[in-house]
Amino acid sequence: MAEGRVRIGLVDSGFSPAQASWVQVAAGFEVIEHQLWLVDTQPDQQGHGTRLLEVIHALAPEAELLMAQVFRQRLTTTAAQVAAAIDWLVKQKVDLINLSLGLRQHREVLQQACERAFKAGVHICAASPARGEPVYPASYPGVFRMTGDARCDRYEIAHLETAFADFAGCVKPINGQQNLSGASIGCAHMSAHIARYLAEQRSKRPSQVRQWLIQQAHYQGAERRSS
Repeated sequence: MAEGRVRIGLVDSGFSPAQASWVQVAAGFEVIEHQLWLVDTQPDQQGHGTRLLEVIHALAPEAELLMAQVFRQRLTTTAAQVAAAIDWLVKQKVDLINLSLGLRQHREVLQQACERAFKAGVHICAASPARGEPVYPASYPGVFRMTGDARCDRYEIAHLETAFADFAGCVKPINGQQNLSGASIGCAHMSAHIARYLAEQRSKRPSQVRQWLIQQAHYQGAERRSS
């Protein structure tokens, strides 16, 4: 690891071959015959992780990126896979984990993995829908609940503090495709903003990170949508 560089771990569908030089370390987590295995990563089949990496690399180009692959043929995973991915990234000494995903059910194994990450001083940004039922790990205490906000451009932040999300960022991927926009992309933008903050060697306490995000916010309160 280059001295002073922020390390960002992503838990997602992998990365494209063209992005291999951006990724310092990668590992896959796959359930085979009801057993969880650590496996080699495969090229991103969904394009989801690829889009997230593009955002984070563009906004925080000096950051070191790590990928924990939990999606392959489909954008579905298990709490055990995500928990193992978090634990692996913590062992890789990341500063921040981006989880642009949300599981519908609470699972103790996932919450405990988040708590271990917090004890190690790792920040977690997880995607949360702007409206609707709660998802995990975004709903666990200590996790930054991130979503997307159509008001925000690439470098803007919205401080929402609603029942659903804490902050929001730009919803558009780097290529601007509308059909790929949403909370996942907003979460990636917010992870990149936090990475830029951490690179400045200020206080890394979660309360200070939160305060900085509030101070930097271009918008306060939820986005108002016409009926």
